[in-house]
Amino acid sequence: MTRAWSLRLLMAALATTLVAAQQTQKPTFRLTTDVVTTEVIVRDNSGKFVSDLSINDFEVFEDGVLQKLTNFVVSIGGRIMQDIAPTAPVRREGLILPPTRQATDQSGRIFIIFIDDMHLVPGDSIKARRVLQQIRDTVIHDGDLIAIVSTGFSSIEVDLTYDYKRKRFDESIAKVMGSGMTPTEIIQSSQTSEGPAGLRHNAYVAFSTAYDMLAQVEKIPNRRKAFIYVSSGYDFNPLKESRYKNMQDLYSSSSVRNNEQSGTPTNNISGDDVARYRNPFDSGGQQFAEADLIAALAELTRTARRSNVTFYTVDPRGLIAGSDISVNLSANEFWDYVENSVSSLKILGDETGGFCICQQNDFKKGLQRIDNEMSDYYMVGYVSSNPDPLKVRRNIEIKVKRPGLQKPLYRESYTIKR
Repeated sequence: MTRAWSLRLLMAALATTLVAAQQTQKPTFRLTTDVVTTEVIVRDNSGKFVSDLSINDFEVFEDGVLQKLTNFVVSIGGRIMQDIAPTAPVRREGLILPPTRQATDQSGRIFIIFIDDMHLVPGDSIKARRVLQQIRDTVIHDGDLIAIVSTGFSSIEVDLTYDYKRKRFDESIAKVMGSGMTPTEIIQSSQTSEGPAGLRHNAYVAFSTAYDMLAQVEKIPNRRKAFIYVSSGYDFNPLKESRYKNMQDLYSSSSVRNNEQSGTPTNNISGDDVARYRNPFDSGGQQFAEADLIAALAELTRTARRSNVTFYTVDPRGLIAGSDISVNLSANEFWDYVENSVSSLKILGDETGGFCICQQNDFKKGLQRIDNEMSDYYMVGYVSSNPDPLKVRRNIEIKVKRPGLQKPLYRESYTIKR
């Protein structure tokens, strides 16, 4: 047999083997997703944290479907007592990555101190510093990881780090100086189609800064993360009646004269009523101001839930008795302004599993509650088995098998990235 003929036989045999292998081997497709985690606080009927539960005591349902738990963390007194994570490599976008090395950091307590000095008026700077001192003394302990950032002229930026002896915290407190718009500045500022000049811009700067912090802490898995949000809140269309009256004073009440020329009766109408009549700040781009603010807050809370971050909002103004005597505001208008700004802070807290320390002068009680919630908790995680990738909002229900306990506290929903 010649050498050429031998090569032909070998090639034919290899081809036959390859065809047979292609016919028997079936392609496989994998669909993977990131682990969904949420913290759970379980208390008995006396209100004490129950610390001896295991992964088998929990049942987690997503949209009514029982999920298989893959992650389980127990934190007691701020120390991680048990940490169960999947040992299989995490698959993302078809790539099989090597197993991740176990982290040596077991602090379990991560705090982001968010100082929204762009929405603290200069007169409240001292109040804000006192509140931050109480946060430092009541909430932060040795071994905690903290990051501190401001939104305005205080120019504070402390990356996530251990702060022994509170040195970095003290330096940050000394820098705090409110630069928010006062009611007088809001009334007298230039009026644009989106309200007082700079007002919305400042709010979006604050939200953008919060987004950046959330993106950083999202990379830390299996830990409860607190976002202590110090601010006086937001209102996209504040004090509209006083702003309109100020415009009338500046332009010689031209709106009133136009109403008289058009046949609209203006006799027997007080100045306040005239200011309310056909207020231009109720129309145009500002008629959707409240909806725009709600949409911005909703997106921020959705991002926080995806990052497994709890917002605790703090209003350093404390219990507000009334408007400053130097500002000529009606009682109704002033309290509407306060209510809108406080409501924005309550939304951030309530929608992320936290709460707002607002309209009270006793901050210590609320700060102690933050300390307790950050110290004792369970963290459960699973890979969602929901087959519908277009379902953005997912509802969660967590049950504890052990009888005689209070309803567990946890986030009841989350949203996936579009």
